[in-house]
Amino acid sequence: MQIPAPFDYVRATTVDNALELLARYGPESRVVAGGHSLLPMMKLRLSRPEWLIDINDLYELDFILRDGNTLRVGAMTRHTTLLESDEVAALFAIVRDAELVIADPVVRNRGTIGGSLCQADPAEDLSTVCDVLGAEAVIRGPGGERVLSMPDFHRGPYQTAVGQDELLCELRFPIRPRSGSAYDKVERRVGDWAVGAAGAAVVLAADGTVEDAAVGLTALGLDHTVDEAAAVLRGKRPTEDLFAEAGRLAAAACDPVADQRGPVDYKRHLADELTRRVLRLACARAAQMQEG
Repeated sequence: MQIPAPFDYVRATTVDNALELLARYGPESRVVAGGHSLLPMMKLRLSRPEWLIDINDLYELDFILRDGNTLRVGAMTRHTTLLESDEVAALFAIVRDAELVIADPVVRNRGTIGGSLCQADPAEDLSTVCDVLGAEAVIRGPGGERVLSMPDFHRGPYQTAVGQDELLCELRFPIRPRSGSAYDKVERRVGDWAVGAAGAAVVLAADGTVEDAAVGLTALGLDHTVDEAAAVLRGKRPTEDLFAEAGRLAAAACDPVADQRGPVDYKRHLADELTRRVLRLACARAAQMQEG
């Protein structure tokens, strides 16, 4: 039987109250929202917090709001809300692509975008999504508010820049014209962690060439975007040969490990093939926006 170590529980009512509780109970406290990552770790006693601070009443962090050329998403926004948002899908199709393959309806109904990003699991889908979209993370703490890029937010597997006495409050996504994005994932069974996945975001220039691009990989030993793939795309017209070259570069850049999900060669093949797929779809979607 898997039973967590003893802990105390308190429910925060506001962001300020949550920050006060984090300061009061110190390093042995953890916040919990959906709990689908934290609670299994507690049952295995891989995590043993003395205090759980429940932030499910922080409705001020549950929102999707367009603010000029930025889409603002509260950290307590549930996966289901993101999946069902037509505005999010119209601006960033990659989000709906990813949400469709995140776990199952039970997890999506309770899990939050903030919880996923703060868990920072190397096989977590939304980290790659935020990376390729160039999102920014808004963090609040005793010293006030700070805004970080995704490379600054991610510190490595299971590590982020969010301090023990801080809270991730919001994600900000830049809205760019003539843009398209896509995500694709291979999993052993529906709802499983990725064997491998890829995400891409593309901006087309007025003449149809690639103005800007980003490619990211999930569960394939790469904790940043594939700069080499993006560089080979810029200034060129989207073609199958170009996608193939970007896929080759993505496969070379990743560093997967052999495990029960597959050998290294197979995972490198996934990096190549999935990169081609998401670039093909992202460019097609960007072209549709350009025509529209």
